[in-house]
Amino acid sequence: MNDDRPLTRLDMLRFARRVVEHQAARQLALMDRWIADEERREAERQRRLAVRRTAPDWLIERGLNGRSAVYVHVGGCSGAGGRSKGIGRQQAVRALTEGGVTACPLCRPDTMLGIVE
Repeated sequence: MNDDRPLTRLDMLRFARRVVEHQAARQLALMDRWIADEERREAERQRRLAVRRTAPDWLIERGLNGRSAVYVHVGGCSGAGGRSKGIGRQQAVRALTEGGVTACPLCRPDTMLGIVE
């Protein structure tokens, strides 16, 4: 409004509409971000579930040095750390019987494998 005429009621209503329109657009953008974040979280949760479902039957957990084995776990054991790797049944039996690797006290793979002493 470049002229010095007073604002009319219609001018004020149009201004109020633009303000509301701007606020609504910002709120919609915020809601869209929240929806996208939730969709990402749900996709990640579904991916983790799929990985958990395809977990190997047996795990061997390495120590901090990355070389020595610390525990043998049943696949999907909640006590298995991030340094765990999937192994086969024969490898698990060999690690417990010949390799001197300890069985996880939580999931008891030695019992599951039938080699309890």
